[in-house]
Amino acid sequence: MTPTVKKWLTTIVLLMAANLAIAQAFNLPQLAEQLSGPAVVRGDFIQEKHLRALPQPLTSQGQFVLARDHGLLWLLQQPIRQDYRISALGIARRSEQGWQALDPQGSSARQNQLFLAVLSGDTQALQRDFDLQLNGDPDAWRLQLTPSGALLRQVFETIEIEGSDTVTRIELHEVQGDRTVLRLLDSRLDDTLTAREQRDLAD
Repeated sequence: MTPTVKKWLTTIVLLMAANLAIAQAFNLPQLAEQLSGPAVVRGDFIQEKHLRALPQPLTSQGQFVLARDHGLLWLLQQPIRQDYRISALGIARRSEQGWQALDPQGSSARQNQLFLAVLSGDTQALQRDFDLQLNGDPDAWRLQLTPSGALLRQVFETIEIEGSDTVTRIELHEVQGDRTVLRLLDSRLDDTLTAREQRDLAD
């Protein structure tokens, strides 16, 4: 084999390897498809709010139910018991009179809407407000969101999401230095909602 032929064969092999790597690269549409696949995801959550003024984080925990076609039930159990419902129609809180809509302009409502977009894999919605950078593969990926609009840049520096088949961790870095870490534990996939979950998400 002449040096010239060997050089060309090496070049061809490298080009084929590069094209294969590009074809196999994990991208945003694949992430969106992966996260939006399960009809129902249930699990536990632990949320830590790290405030600059406090030596210890404020911790809350509970359970969540994410339904692909309906929305998210966020069932806070500690330090208080309070149920929330997040859907395309907005945020609602359970009271003795039933579900009551919350102010859609509030900062908490905005964060919950972001959580819903992240958990459901709605990368198109996220791209309207953030620059997205995805690293990793389907079994272990990391998505970094950097605000692209002036309004969100006043609130967030970055949002980091990690996961595999489902989202497992979300970390929000706020401009003033506060930080929120949300861990989603023991996620379980299902095909259907329970009767109670159907009622809660249909009200």
